[in-house]
Amino acid sequence: MPQPGIEIGDACREVIDQLLEVNALYRLRAAQGVLGLRKKYGETRLEAACARAIAVGDPSYRTVKGILIAGTETDPEPETSGDAGAAAFLHGPTQLFAPTVTTPDTTGDAHDDQVHDEAEVEAR
Repeated sequence: MPQPGIEIGDACREVIDQLLEVNALYRLRAAQGVLGLRKKYGETRLEAACARAIAVGDPSYRTVKGILIAGTETDPEPETSGDAGAAAFLHGPTQLFAPTVTTPDTTGDAHDDQVHDEAEVEAR
């Protein structure tokens, strides 16, 4: 008995196409898993989760399922700060190429350990 055609949205189709693009035989279960999520979460939520997974650049079964579990498929996209994802501790180019800080010249200063070492050498 043939199964009726499965209607899926464009985002869900894109996720499945990307899953099956390379090593289709090994990723077939993941593609089937994405389609199986429709039973538990519904077509609308699955489509939104697939679109979200594509937007974040990780269209995988694990990502789609995580989005659905967390319920974040309808959350608005986070605002970009314009730093291209740079870590928070990095500084801009003005501070990167700023003049370097000079340290005081200590070449003529005698340190306690040097004086001690020189005294030991003279005692021998």
